Amino acid sequence: MIPCSGCPPWPPDQTSDPAEDRLSYTTPRDTTEGVFREMKARTAYEKPSERKVREKAEAVRRARKQARKQAIREGLIAAPKRPERPQQGRPGMSAPRPVQPKT
Repeated sequence: MIPCSGCPPWPPDQTSDPAEDRLSYTTPRDTTEGVFREMKARTAYEKPSERKVREKAEAVRRARKQARKQAIREGLIAAPKRPERPQQGRPGMSAPRPVQPKT
């Protein structure tokens, strides 16, 4: 197999930090899956009591989010308003300039 010209080497260079190598192969999808949070947590030892507290808090957070989404689907609470997106145009330009009337 011939590697592409823009691809980083695989397997990653063994002399560098393995965490940095893993970060270079991540995608935006990984940020939503908790990969970064888990990597950060595994850098140091986590006592079993701390792990139980963290996992309990994560379970409570998931349950609240699930209950909130269910209530929105059932119409019990209003869905959060989405922020208005800027108009499409050239980068750096927020909106076209208004035309000045000639006097």
